[in-house]
Amino acid sequence: MIATLHGEISQIEENALIVEVGGVGLRVFVPAPMRTNSKAGEMIFMFTHLIVREDALTLYGFESQADRDLFNILLGVDGVGPKVALSVLSTLTIDTIQRAIFTDEADLLSSVPGVGKKTAQKMALHLKDKLKPTDALARVAAMADYDNEVLAALTSLGYSVVEAQAALQALPKDAPKEVEERLRVALGYFTG
Repeated sequence: MIATLHGEISQIEENALIVEVGGVGLRVFVPAPMRTNSKAGEMIFMFTHLIVREDALTLYGFESQADRDLFNILLGVDGVGPKVALSVLSTLTIDTIQRAIFTDEADLLSSVPGVGKKTAQKMALHLKDKLKPTDALARVAAMADYDNEVLAALTSLGYSVVEAQAALQALPKDAPKEVEERLRVALGYFTG
């Protein structure tokens, strides 16, 4: 199994990065925020998961081990394959997923492209058993209020839920906590 990769990004595709490792270009499917923040010519380190099928070897890459672990947990949900699991990680942050699970807001999971209501309920049930509530969950629940307001503001401005979630996901960790400032930074995602 290939656990990690370190190499130079030679190309950015619609849903993957081509990473040059030892003279070989590997196509690595990555979540949208990771792809958006990458530039050709940069060095990158990622945690990976290799899926071996009869007709293909497919490599998936993640910024953190937690993202990779969540991807693996999602693959254990009946009806969720790698594309849907990657779509979940492209659309929602780990914090948002945890909040959805532990505050019984499974409907948030159904905002992910390719995830219907039944699959969202299966995911919530499966993840509730696998994810452990952490001390950070209280912080996540508090964050939820202002992020929900920013999400509502972005959707009222005409952005889709997926676009709004992507903007929230792209916010830097030190982004302001005030809703107006957070919204201003989030809007910068669409213009910059």
